[in-house]
Amino acid sequence: MERRSWLVLFALLLWRTVDSLSVRTFFQPDEYFQCLEPAWESAFGPQSGAWITWEWREHLRSSVHPLIFAAAYKLAAGYARVTNASPGTTAKILIAAPKLFQALIAAVGDFNTWKLARKIYGTDSRASWAALALTVASPWQWFCSIRTFSNSLEAMLTIYALSGWPWDKFLGESTPKLSQLSSSLIAAALACILRPTNVIIWLAVVVSWTFQRRNLQMLLRFLVQCATIGLAVLIPCICIDRVYYGEWVLPPLEFVYVNLVQSLAMFYGENRVDYYFTEGLPLLLTLSLPFAVAGLVSCFKWDVGRAGVASKVRLVLAVAVCTMVLVMSTVKHKEMRFIHPLLPMLHVIAARPVATYFHPFPFPQSRVKAAVLIVLLVGNAFIAGYVSMVHQKGVIDVVHHLRHEQELMPARILSVGFLMPCHSTPWRSHLVHSQIQAWALTCEPPVHLTLQEREQYLDEGDIFYADPVAWIKANVGDAKKLSWPSHLVFFQSLEPIVADLLSESGYRQCWRGFNTQWHDDSRRQGHVLVWCRDE
Repeated sequence: MERRSWLVLFALLLWRTVDSLSVRTFFQPDEYFQCLEPAWESAFGPQSGAWITWEWREHLRSSVHPLIFAAAYKLAAGYARVTNASPGTTAKILIAAPKLFQALIAAVGDFNTWKLARKIYGTDSRASWAALALTVASPWQWFCSIRTFSNSLEAMLTIYALSGWPWDKFLGESTPKLSQLSSSLIAAALACILRPTNVIIWLAVVVSWTFQRRNLQMLLRFLVQCATIGLAVLIPCICIDRVYYGEWVLPPLEFVYVNLVQSLAMFYGENRVDYYFTEGLPLLLTLSLPFAVAGLVSCFKWDVGRAGVASKVRLVLAVAVCTMVLVMSTVKHKEMRFIHPLLPMLHVIAARPVATYFHPFPFPQSRVKAAVLIVLLVGNAFIAGYVSMVHQKGVIDVVHHLRHEQELMPARILSVGFLMPCHSTPWRSHLVHSQIQAWALTCEPPVHLTLQEREQYLDEGDIFYADPVAWIKANVGDAKKLSWPSHLVFFQSLEPIVADLLSESGYRQCWRGFNTQWHDDSRRQGHVLVWCRDE
């Protein structure tokens, strides 16, 4: 790589490191329970107190993703031992380790967004710098790319594969050699193993290429190359899963069967058909949405006979984006992060309209356009700051508070009950200390039940919120399923319902933390409270 590229990569790594250590809010539980909890168990053993959810029992997830972070935990624990760190410092090191590793993943994704833009628009073009600016200033990337979702790793692998793709040969007159495609195909295969829906993107790429080339012989040679690399990646992953699960399994097939065939994903919510168009993409792109729309429209305005490689690449990206959104819209359970891998592509597509509108980018001559640019940057900074440091911070703060209490009195065994909707807080990845004994309400889905049984099914959280007082009386106390813990954690909205019962049982409020000004789930509204039992 040239010196400038190394400098950009180093700057991006610093940027994402600051990003990863600045984010102090909760987004979705999968950040912890689909990655950090199984990683914690792999690193520190089954007695470490990690919460392993049903998805791992049903073999829905590839173990490759959490095992990467298990290695990060092992390195962090080794560093803490070598430096003779105190328990409190060790906990901070273990909490920071996966964040720093994910920062590296995010920085590589940013760098390859810029790299792809340079391939399309020119090495030192204003549009390539605009693509870099879009990804660096993106509120979504600031908020989500440094979180340990499999979607975040999927997004990086996807843009890495696209940026390394030999587009000049791929859309030229010859078929690229296997050596020219190998790194991209390896990344694409890993992305598909982690998230089977990533296959949609690559099918769209192949179909778009086939339409432009119209050469069946070349297509067949390319598919053979894909199969060769695909098997070379799949077989080691199957062996890794064999060691992790203790039996031969194929998680991508299990994922498709459970979530799509059995429709269990609907248990966690059902969305409108237009969700990705009216909510997903606007929230993903925020203030860059108009430029992305303009870029997508321009991608389809081309002449087959006169279009250069750059125009053809932009068309391939646009087809992949549109195909992914349309196909994912047919699935009833939708989440913004499911289309996260499209964001780097959309930033590349939006880069030309941004560079054109704010000409000369990044210092437009027009005062009006300069003012618009400032408003966009300030607006993005406000959104990123609010969602990363304010909205839903209490559910993170409370586990830090509990951990600090344990560290202040290490001889004491802290016991905690979380009377919240399931997975409302991080678990062992933030509680850290195995001396903290904790339980929480569960939300196991109706696996292996008939359709009729599913209609009547209520998880533990549903039963609790139907009558919280009755649930506590039936399940918590002497000779009950659960003994009274030293601490109970719940949202403020529950306090009026359970306050009298808890007071009678010897509890009083001992900690209160701001969580958010608003929440669409009434059960999660208000501050986060901790009630302690008098000893």
